[in-house]
Amino acid sequence: MNIPLLSILVTIALSLAGLVTTYLNQLRLTRRKEYLDLVNLRLNEFYGPLYVSCQAGAIAIDALRHKLGQSSVFKNRASPSETELHEWRIWLTEVLMPLNDFREDLILRKSYLVLEREMPDCLLRFVAHNAAYKAVLKKWKEGNFSETLSIIDFPGELDAYATRSYAQLELEQMALINHPHYKGRVRVGK
Repeated sequence: MNIPLLSILVTIALSLAGLVTTYLNQLRLTRRKEYLDLVNLRLNEFYGPLYVSCQAGAIAIDALRHKLGQSSVFKNRASPSETELHEWRIWLTEVLMPLNDFREDLILRKSYLVLEREMPDCLLRFVAHNAAYKAVLKKWKEGNFSETLSIIDFPGELDAYATRSYAQLELEQMALINHPHYKGRVRVGK
């Protein structure tokens, strides 16, 4: 083989290798950006609002307990006092249900942003809990105060789920934007 032909073949091979390397690098960067966009969407449109509304709900219920001067809203859940019932009805309709309705709407409209492949049980049970409370509130509007609570308990793990998921996504976001305080790595394309 002559030297000029070999030189041309080496040049072509190096050019092709450069093109392939550039293409693969661009593909990796595009995937990373798409994943960062998904993480941002999940944080901004679902887990951020879910986290904040869960925290606000927890603070509100603690404030009601503090106002009543007790560790739970009802000292005796089977027969609450008139004061407890009066406060509960006001706080439920004016404070807690608006937060619950917000969370329910968020879950129903933005469930496509949930991290898991299957809908977490705590989210499903929360929607059912809130729906059951709507029946209680309807009875109150009709003057029937025979029921005080939803027949489906609030899923206690909802707050922990929102907190854990929000924190996980924040870490992924920081890793994807190469934040200097985050030293870990996140896999792109789980």
